[in-house]
Amino acid sequence: MQDEDFMCMAIALAQEAASLGEVPVGAVVVKDGVVIGKGRNAPISLNDPTAHAEIQAMRDAAQHLGNYRLVGCTLYVTLEPCAMCSGAIQHARIARLVYGASDPKTGCCGSVVNLMNEQKLNHHCELANNVLAEECGALLSMFFKQRRSEKLKI
Repeated sequence: MQDEDFMCMAIALAQEAASLGEVPVGAVVVKDGVVIGKGRNAPISLNDPTAHAEIQAMRDAAQHLGNYRLVGCTLYVTLEPCAMCSGAIQHARIARLVYGASDPKTGCCGSVVNLMNEQKLNHHCELANNVLAEECGALLSMFFKQRRSEKLKI
């Protein structure tokens, strides 16, 4: 499978999140070509500020492997990770990060800062961005446009 195929899986998870009223972000963790972890945004439904899609997917993958280190894994996520998720990616030792849409407000993989390439940190992962960025960005734009429209109706 290619990066686009795995990103499509993450997009499907983002759509699930949106259908539940969550910001549409989805993520999958892949090892040796096999999906071993899935996650979608769930901070609202779980009342958990750490329940971002990336964290959910890495938790799922860690349970699958029986190890908190996700060495040799690739994380696919529809939106550029924030500082919290970037830190978790580094602590988990993810080998490769692939994301769709950039996040100019909170993105920590190049948009606001780049924690993945910070030389003072002890782990660095390969980074690929803008994979199906238009599709990923459109989900977010549509979600927030709908939210703004609902507020106007009140």
